[in-house]
Amino acid sequence: MGNKKGNAFYEHGSWYHRLKLLQNDGTTRYTKKGGFATAEDAERSFSACEEAYRKSCRAYRASSSANFELADYLVFWLDEIYSARVENASLMLASYVLYDLILPNVNQGVKLRHVSVEYLDVLLKTVSKTCESAGNKSRELLNIAFKDAVAHGFISRNPVPDTKPYKRRKPKIMVLNKEKMRFFLEKASESSWYLEILLGLFVGLRKGEILGLKISDFDMGHSTVSIKRQVTADPIVLKGQSAVSEYQVIEKEPKTQNSFRTLRVPEAVMVEVTKRKRLIDLRKEALGEAYIDKGYLSCRENGLPHSLASFNSALTKLCSRNGLPHITVHGLRHMYATILIEQGVPLVKVSTLLGHASVHTTFEYYCEVMDENERILDFMNGSFMPEE
Repeated sequence: MGNKKGNAFYEHGSWYHRLKLLQNDGTTRYTKKGGFATAEDAERSFSACEEAYRKSCRAYRASSSANFELADYLVFWLDEIYSARVENASLMLASYVLYDLILPNVNQGVKLRHVSVEYLDVLLKTVSKTCESAGNKSRELLNIAFKDAVAHGFISRNPVPDTKPYKRRKPKIMVLNKEKMRFFLEKASESSWYLEILLGLFVGLRKGEILGLKISDFDMGHSTVSIKRQVTADPIVLKGQSAVSEYQVIEKEPKTQNSFRTLRVPEAVMVEVTKRKRLIDLRKEALGEAYIDKGYLSCRENGLPHSLASFNSALTKLCSRNGLPHITVHGLRHMYATILIEQGVPLVKVSTLLGHASVHTTFEYYCEVMDENERILDFMNGSFMPEE
Protein backbone atom coordinates (compact mmCIF):
# COMPACT_ATOMS: atom_id res chain seq x y z
CA MET A 1 0.00 0.00 0.00
CA GLY A 2 1.33 3.46 -0.91
CA ASN A 3 0.64 6.91 0.52
CA LYS A 4 -2.33 7.26 2.85
CA LYS A 5 -4.48 10.30 3.62
CA GLY A 6 -7.42 9.88 5.99
CA ASN A 7 -9.54 7.02 4.66
CA ALA A 8 -7.95 7.27 1.20
CA PHE A 9 -4.78 5.52 0.08
CA TYR A 10 -2.75 5.54 -3.13
CA GLU A 11 -1.76 2.45 -5.09
CA HIS A 12 -1.51 1.23 -8.67
CA GLY A 13 -1.60 4.79 -10.03
CA SER A 14 -4.84 6.02 -8.38
CA TRP A 15 -6.52 6.75 -5.05
CA TYR A 16 -8.61 4.07 -3.26
CA HIS A 17 -10.72 3.68 -0.14
CA ARG A 18 -11.96 0.70 1.85
CA LEU A 19 -15.54 -0.37 1.15
CA LYS A 20 -18.13 -2.31 3.17
CA LEU A 21 -20.93 -4.11 1.34
CA LEU A 22 -23.93 -5.70 3.09
CA GLN A 23 -24.69 -9.18 1.75
CA ASN A 24 -28.14 -10.76 1.39
CA ASP A 25 -27.55 -12.92 4.47
CA GLY A 26 -26.77 -9.90 6.63
CA THR A 27 -23.00 -10.38 6.68
CA THR A 28 -20.57 -7.70 5.59
CA ARG A 29 -18.04 -8.10 2.77
CA TYR A 30 -14.94 -5.90 2.92
CA THR A 31 -13.32 -4.73 -0.29
CA LYS A 32 -11.89 -1.56 -1.80
CA LYS A 33 -12.85 0.94 -4.47
CA GLY A 34 -10.36 2.83 -6.61
CA GLY A 35 -9.79 4.83 -9.75
CA PHE A 36 -10.00 8.24 -8.06
CA ALA A 37 -7.84 11.09 -9.36
CA THR A 38 -7.40 12.75 -5.98
CA ALA A 39 -7.51 11.84 -2.29
CA GLU A 40 -10.39 14.29 -1.84
CA ASP A 41 -12.47 12.41 -4.47
CA ALA A 42 -11.77 9.14 -2.66
CA GLU A 43 -12.73 10.70 0.69
CA ARG A 44 -16.04 11.96 -0.72
CA SER A 45 -16.79 8.52 -2.16
CA PHE A 46 -15.89 6.89 1.17
CA SER A 47 -18.39 9.10 3.03
CA ALA A 48 -21.14 8.36 0.50
CA CYS A 49 -20.46 4.62 0.62
CA GLU A 50 -20.43 4.58 4.41
CA GLU A 51 -23.82 6.30 4.51
CA ALA A 52 -25.18 3.84 1.91
CA TYR A 53 -23.86 0.94 4.04
CA ARG A 54 -25.52 2.31 7.18
CA LYS A 55 -28.83 2.71 5.32
CA SER A 56 -28.56 -0.85 4.00
CA CYS A 57 -27.97 -2.14 7.53
CA ARG A 58 -31.00 -0.28 8.88
CA ALA A 59 -33.17 -1.56 6.01
CA TYR A 60 -31.94 -5.12 6.59
CA ARG A 61 -32.74 -4.94 10.29
CA ALA A 62 -36.15 -3.55 9.39
CA SER A 63 -36.83 -6.56 7.17
CA SER A 64 -36.04 -8.84 10.12
CA SER A 65 -37.81 -6.79 12.75
CA ALA A 66 -37.45 -9.41 15.49
CA ASN A 67 -33.89 -8.15 15.96
CA PHE A 68 -34.66 -4.48 15.32
CA GLU A 69 -33.32 -2.37 18.17
CA LEU A 70 -35.35 0.67 19.26
CA ALA A 71 -32.55 3.16 18.54
CA ASP A 72 -31.91 1.67 15.09
CA TYR A 73 -35.60 1.73 14.26
CA LEU A 74 -36.01 5.39 15.27
CA VAL A 75 -33.09 6.46 13.08
CA PHE A 76 -34.37 4.29 10.20
CA TRP A 77 -37.88 5.72 10.65
CA LEU A 78 -36.70 9.33 10.62
CA ASP A 79 -34.46 8.88 7.56
CA GLU A 80 -36.54 6.54 5.45
CA ILE A 81 -40.20 7.02 6.45
CA TYR A 82 -40.87 10.34 8.18
CA SER A 83 -38.52 12.52 6.11
CA ALA A 84 -40.36 11.60 2.90
CA ARG A 85 -43.62 13.24 3.98
CA VAL A 86 -42.72 16.39 5.94
CA GLU A 87 -41.28 19.82 5.23
CA ASN A 88 -37.73 20.81 6.20
CA ALA A 89 -38.82 22.70 9.31
CA SER A 90 -40.75 19.71 10.69
CA LEU A 91 -37.86 17.38 9.88
CA MET A 92 -35.43 19.70 11.64
CA LEU A 93 -37.59 19.72 14.77
CA ALA A 94 -37.94 15.91 14.65
CA SER A 95 -34.17 15.51 14.24
CA TYR A 96 -33.53 17.67 17.29
CA VAL A 97 -36.07 15.79 19.40
CA LEU A 98 -34.71 12.40 18.32
CA TYR A 99 -30.97 13.03 18.42
CA ASP A 100 -30.75 15.53 21.27
CA LEU A 101 -33.56 14.41 23.56
CA ILE A 102 -34.58 10.79 22.96
CA LEU A 103 -31.60 8.78 21.68
CA PRO A 104 -29.12 9.89 24.39
CA ASN A 105 -31.52 8.34 26.92
CA VAL A 106 -32.37 5.11 25.08
CA ASN A 107 -30.79 1.98 26.57
CA GLN A 108 -28.53 0.11 24.18
CA GLY A 109 -29.81 -3.29 23.09
CA VAL A 110 -33.51 -2.63 23.75
CA LYS A 111 -35.51 -4.38 21.02
CA LEU A 112 -38.36 -2.52 19.35
CA ARG A 113 -40.76 -5.41 19.91
CA HIS A 114 -39.96 -5.47 23.66
CA VAL A 115 -40.66 -1.77 24.29
CA SER A 116 -43.38 -1.43 26.93
CA VAL A 117 -45.46 1.39 28.37
CA GLU A 118 -43.39 1.18 31.55
CA TYR A 119 -40.11 1.53 29.65
CA LEU A 120 -41.40 4.52 27.68
CA ASP A 121 -42.69 6.21 30.85
CA VAL A 122 -39.20 5.99 32.39
CA LEU A 123 -37.63 7.23 29.13
CA LEU A 124 -40.00 10.19 28.83
CA LYS A 125 -39.61 11.11 32.49
CA THR A 126 -35.85 11.34 31.96
CA VAL A 127 -36.23 13.30 28.72
CA SER A 128 -38.74 15.72 30.29
CA LYS A 129 -36.07 17.03 32.66
CA THR A 130 -34.16 18.59 29.73
CA CYS A 131 -36.60 21.47 29.22
CA GLU A 132 -40.29 22.25 29.66
CA SER A 133 -41.46 21.08 26.23
CA ALA A 134 -39.19 18.02 25.98
CA GLY A 135 -41.64 15.49 27.44
CA ASN A 136 -44.55 16.57 25.28
CA LYS A 137 -42.66 16.85 21.99
CA SER A 138 -40.76 13.57 22.55
CA ARG A 139 -43.99 11.74 23.31
CA GLU A 140 -45.58 13.20 20.16
CA LEU A 141 -42.66 12.05 18.01
CA LEU A 142 -42.55 8.58 19.54
CA ASN A 143 -46.28 8.20 18.95
CA ILE A 144 -45.86 8.92 15.23
CA ALA A 145 -42.86 6.59 15.00
CA PHE A 146 -44.65 3.72 16.75
CA LYS A 147 -47.79 4.22 14.64
CA ASP A 148 -45.61 3.75 11.57
CA ALA A 149 -43.97 0.70 13.16
CA VAL A 150 -47.43 -0.87 13.47
CA ALA A 151 -48.35 0.13 9.90
CA HIS A 152 -45.17 -1.51 8.55
CA GLY A 153 -45.70 -4.67 10.55
CA PHE A 154 -42.68 -4.28 12.83
CA ILE A 155 -44.86 -4.44 15.97
CA SER A 156 -48.51 -5.31 16.58
CA ARG A 157 -49.47 -2.49 18.96
CA ASN A 158 -48.49 1.13 19.68
CA PRO A 159 -47.76 1.53 23.43
CA VAL A 160 -47.28 5.34 23.41
CA PRO A 161 -50.96 6.41 23.91
CA ASP A 162 -50.94 4.57 27.26
CA THR A 163 -47.93 6.51 28.56
CA LYS A 164 -48.20 9.48 30.90
CA PRO A 165 -49.08 12.67 28.96
CA TYR A 166 -46.98 15.81 29.31
CA LYS A 167 -48.29 19.34 29.30
CA ARG A 168 -48.04 21.18 26.02
CA ARG A 169 -46.29 24.55 26.19
CA LYS A 170 -47.38 26.96 23.50
CA PRO A 171 -45.69 30.36 23.58
CA LYS A 172 -47.60 33.24 22.02
CA ILE A 173 -45.61 33.90 18.87
CA MET A 174 -47.27 36.04 16.23
CA VAL A 175 -45.96 35.92 12.67
CA LEU A 176 -47.27 38.25 9.96
CA ASN A 177 -48.10 36.81 6.57
CA LYS A 178 -46.40 38.17 3.45
CA GLU A 179 -49.07 40.74 2.64
CA LYS A 180 -49.16 42.16 6.16
CA MET A 181 -45.38 42.07 6.40
CA ARG A 182 -45.04 44.16 3.23
CA PHE A 183 -47.54 46.66 4.60
CA PHE A 184 -45.81 46.74 7.99
CA LEU A 185 -42.39 47.39 6.43
CA GLU A 186 -43.84 50.06 4.14
CA LYS A 187 -45.25 51.95 7.12
CA ALA A 188 -42.16 51.26 9.23
CA SER A 189 -39.98 52.87 6.55
CA GLU A 190 -41.77 56.17 7.29
CA SER A 191 -40.87 55.92 10.98
CA SER A 192 -37.77 57.28 12.71
CA TRP A 193 -37.44 53.78 14.23
CA TYR A 194 -37.10 52.02 10.86
CA LEU A 195 -33.48 50.98 11.42
CA GLU A 196 -34.23 49.60 14.87
CA ILE A 197 -37.17 47.63 13.45
CA LEU A 198 -34.94 46.13 10.73
CA LEU A 199 -32.31 45.18 13.30
CA GLY A 200 -34.93 43.26 15.28
CA LEU A 201 -36.60 41.67 12.27
CA PHE A 202 -33.65 40.81 10.04
CA VAL A 203 -30.74 40.55 12.48
CA GLY A 204 -32.71 39.13 15.43
CA LEU A 205 -31.36 41.43 18.12
CA ARG A 206 -32.90 41.93 21.54
CA LYS A 207 -34.22 45.39 22.48
CA GLY A 208 -31.35 46.05 24.89
CA GLU A 209 -28.83 44.94 22.26
CA ILE A 210 -30.30 47.31 19.67
CA LEU A 211 -30.32 50.26 22.08
CA GLY A 212 -26.76 49.43 23.15
CA LEU A 213 -25.31 49.33 19.63
CA LYS A 214 -22.58 51.80 18.83
CA ILE A 215 -21.51 52.89 15.37
CA SER A 216 -18.09 51.39 16.08
CA ASP A 217 -19.72 47.94 16.44
CA PHE A 218 -20.37 47.84 12.68
CA ASP A 219 -17.74 46.73 10.17
CA MET A 220 -18.94 48.63 7.10
CA GLY A 221 -16.54 46.84 4.76
CA HIS A 222 -17.63 43.33 5.74
CA SER A 223 -21.28 44.18 6.58
CA THR A 224 -21.11 42.72 10.08
CA VAL A 225 -22.09 43.84 13.55
CA SER A 226 -20.57 42.71 16.85
CA ILE A 227 -22.84 42.43 19.88
CA LYS A 228 -20.79 43.59 22.86
CA ARG A 229 -23.30 45.15 25.28
CA GLN A 230 -26.92 45.84 26.10
CA VAL A 231 -28.65 48.89 27.53
CA THR A 232 -30.88 48.04 30.45
CA ALA A 233 -32.62 49.62 33.44
CA ASP A 234 -30.98 50.07 36.81
CA PRO A 235 -33.53 50.68 39.61
CA ILE A 236 -32.76 53.53 41.98
CA VAL A 237 -34.03 53.22 45.56
CA LEU A 238 -33.60 56.33 47.70
CA LYS A 239 -32.11 55.95 51.14
CA GLY A 240 -34.71 55.11 53.75
CA GLN A 241 -37.29 54.00 51.15
CA SER A 242 -38.28 50.51 49.99
CA ALA A 243 -39.89 51.40 46.66
CA VAL A 244 -38.04 52.14 43.42
CA SER A 245 -38.09 55.90 42.81
CA GLU A 246 -36.86 55.74 39.22
CA TYR A 247 -34.91 53.69 36.73
CA GLN A 248 -31.73 54.88 35.10
CA VAL A 249 -30.46 53.53 31.79
CA ILE A 250 -27.08 51.81 32.04
CA GLU A 251 -24.78 49.69 29.88
CA LYS A 252 -24.25 46.05 30.82
CA GLU A 253 -22.71 42.98 29.22
CA PRO A 254 -25.02 40.98 26.93
CA LYS A 255 -27.57 38.67 28.52
CA THR A 256 -25.52 35.43 28.30
CA GLN A 257 -21.97 34.51 27.32
CA ASN A 258 -23.38 33.20 24.03
CA SER A 259 -24.90 36.64 23.41
CA PHE A 260 -21.44 37.95 22.52
CA ARG A 261 -21.53 37.33 18.78
CA THR A 262 -20.68 38.77 15.37
CA LEU A 263 -23.46 38.64 12.77
CA ARG A 264 -23.65 39.34 9.08
CA VAL A 265 -26.04 42.18 8.32
CA PRO A 266 -28.29 42.27 5.21
CA GLU A 267 -27.42 44.92 2.68
CA ALA A 268 -30.74 46.75 3.12
CA VAL A 269 -30.01 47.15 6.84
CA MET A 270 -26.47 48.39 6.21
CA VAL A 271 -27.90 51.09 3.94
CA GLU A 272 -30.03 52.32 6.85
CA VAL A 273 -27.03 52.17 9.20
CA THR A 274 -25.15 54.50 6.82
CA LYS A 275 -28.14 56.87 6.70
CA ARG A 276 -28.34 56.92 10.52
CA LYS A 277 -24.62 57.65 10.80
CA ARG A 278 -25.04 60.67 8.48
CA LEU A 279 -28.01 61.90 10.54
CA ILE A 280 -25.99 61.65 13.76
CA ASP A 281 -23.11 63.56 12.15
CA LEU A 282 -25.54 66.35 11.21
CA ARG A 283 -26.89 66.46 14.76
CA LYS A 284 -23.37 66.70 16.19
CA GLU A 285 -22.61 69.57 13.85
CA ALA A 286 -25.85 71.40 14.69
CA LEU A 287 -25.67 70.95 18.48
CA GLY A 288 -21.94 71.24 18.98
CA GLU A 289 -20.99 70.81 22.63
CA ALA A 290 -24.63 70.23 23.56
CA TYR A 291 -24.43 66.85 21.79
CA ILE A 292 -23.45 64.16 24.33
CA ASP A 293 -21.49 61.72 22.20
CA LYS A 294 -21.71 58.20 23.64
CA GLY A 295 -21.29 56.61 20.22
CA TYR A 296 -24.82 55.14 20.17
CA LEU A 297 -26.49 54.28 16.87
CA SER A 298 -29.97 54.48 18.40
CA CYS A 299 -30.23 57.62 20.49
CA ARG A 300 -32.10 60.82 21.17
CA GLU A 301 -31.29 63.99 19.26
CA ASN A 302 -28.75 65.00 21.93
CA GLY A 303 -26.91 61.65 21.73
CA LEU A 304 -28.18 60.12 24.99
CA PRO A 305 -29.74 56.64 24.86
CA HIS A 306 -33.50 56.25 24.43
CA SER A 307 -35.64 55.23 27.39
CA LEU A 308 -36.25 51.48 27.49
CA ALA A 309 -39.98 51.89 26.81
CA SER A 310 -39.60 54.13 23.77
CA PHE A 311 -39.04 51.44 21.12
CA ASN A 312 -42.08 49.36 22.13
CA SER A 313 -44.17 52.54 22.40
CA ALA A 314 -43.20 53.48 18.84
CA LEU A 315 -44.13 49.99 17.62
CA THR A 316 -47.48 50.12 19.43
CA LYS A 317 -48.34 53.46 17.79
CA LEU A 318 -47.20 52.23 14.37
CA CYS A 319 -49.38 49.11 14.55
CA SER A 320 -52.39 50.93 16.06
CA ARG A 321 -52.41 53.70 13.44
CA ASN A 322 -52.23 51.21 10.57
CA GLY A 323 -54.64 48.53 11.79
CA LEU A 324 -51.91 45.94 12.34
CA PRO A 325 -51.75 43.31 15.09
CA HIS A 326 -49.80 44.42 18.15
CA ILE A 327 -46.08 43.75 17.66
CA THR A 328 -43.37 44.11 20.29
CA VAL A 329 -39.61 44.33 19.83
CA HIS A 330 -39.35 40.74 21.04
CA GLY A 331 -42.02 39.85 18.48
CA LEU A 332 -39.68 41.08 15.73
CA ARG A 333 -37.02 38.72 17.08
CA HIS A 334 -39.52 35.85 17.05
CA MET A 335 -40.33 36.55 13.41
CA TYR A 336 -36.63 36.57 12.56
CA ALA A 337 -36.21 33.13 14.14
CA THR A 338 -39.28 31.83 12.32
CA ILE A 339 -37.88 33.02 8.98
CA LEU A 340 -34.65 31.12 9.65
CA ILE A 341 -36.54 28.00 10.69
CA GLU A 342 -38.67 28.15 7.55
CA GLN A 343 -35.43 28.39 5.56
CA GLY A 344 -34.30 25.15 7.11
CA VAL A 345 -31.46 26.65 9.15
CA PRO A 346 -30.49 24.04 11.80
CA LEU A 347 -31.81 24.74 15.27
CA VAL A 348 -28.30 24.93 16.72
CA LYS A 349 -27.45 27.71 14.21
CA VAL A 350 -30.65 29.59 15.02
CA SER A 351 -29.71 29.35 18.70
CA THR A 352 -26.24 30.77 17.96
CA LEU A 353 -27.67 33.63 15.94
CA LEU A 354 -30.12 34.56 18.68
CA GLY A 355 -27.44 34.37 21.35
CA HIS A 356 -29.43 31.89 23.44
CA ALA A 357 -27.75 30.25 26.42
CA SER A 358 -28.39 26.81 24.87
CA VAL A 359 -30.19 25.16 21.98
CA HIS A 360 -32.82 23.96 24.48
CA THR A 361 -33.90 27.59 25.00
CA THR A 362 -34.45 27.98 21.25
CA PHE A 363 -36.39 24.72 21.14
CA GLU A 364 -38.65 25.91 23.98
CA TYR A 365 -39.67 29.03 22.08
CA TYR A 366 -39.97 27.74 18.55
CA CYS A 367 -40.95 24.06 18.62
CA GLU A 368 -44.57 25.11 18.07
CA VAL A 369 -43.96 27.42 15.09
CA MET A 370 -41.92 25.07 12.95
CA ASP A 371 -44.96 23.97 10.96
CA GLU A 372 -46.18 27.50 10.16
CA ASN A 373 -47.51 27.76 6.62
CA GLU A 374 -46.99 31.48 6.15
CA ARG A 375 -43.84 32.39 4.26
CA ILE A 376 -42.07 35.70 4.62
CA LEU A 377 -38.87 34.70 2.89
CA ASP A 378 -39.30 37.41 0.23
CA PHE A 379 -37.96 39.84 2.79
CA MET A 380 -34.69 38.04 3.31
CA ASN A 381 -31.47 39.07 1.59
CA GLY A 382 -28.10 37.55 2.30
CA SER A 383 -27.32 34.79 4.77
CA PHE A 384 -27.46 35.31 8.51
CA MET A 385 -24.76 32.94 9.68
CA PRO A 386 -22.38 34.17 12.39
CA GLU A 387 -18.85 34.99 11.32
CA GLU A 388 -16.52 32.00 11.70
